[in-house]
Amino acid sequence: MDRKGLEQLIFDTYSVEPDYPWMDTPESAVFRHAANRKWFALVTTVPKSKLGLPGQQPVDIVNLKCDPILIGSLRAEPGFYPAYHMNKENWITAALDGSAPEDKLRLVLDMSYNATASKLRKKKA
Repeated sequence: MDRKGLEQLIFDTYSVEPDYPWMDTPESAVFRHAANRKWFALVTTVPKSKLGLPGQQPVDIVNLKCDPILIGSLRAEPGFYPAYHMNKENWITAALDGSAPEDKLRLVLDMSYNATASKLRKKKA
C-alpha cells in the first residue's frame, strides 16, 4: 500500500482527513480522532537509513499504535520497523512502499484506531 492508498483507506473507513500540524515538514500528516484529538496514525517521509535500511532515498512511512505484545512479531514481517520518532514499546512503523503486507497493515491501523479512541467509543465498539 502506498501513502495515497492509506490516506484513502483511512477516509473511507473512519471518515478522517489528514491534519498537517508542522510547517517545517509539510509532508507530515496526522490522523486524529475528532472526539479526543488523539493521534492514531502519523504519515511522513524519511530517508531509508532512518529505518535501518541502506541508502538515503526517501520512503513514506506510517506510525501506528500497537499492542506491545504484537510489536516483536510484526517487526519480523517485511515492511515493519521499530517506531520512528515515537515510543518503540507502543508504536510501530510501516513502510508505505508495498513491502508491508496489506492485510497486516489494515489490522494494525484498526488496532491503532481502537487503542486511541475515547473510552466511550471503545465501550460502544
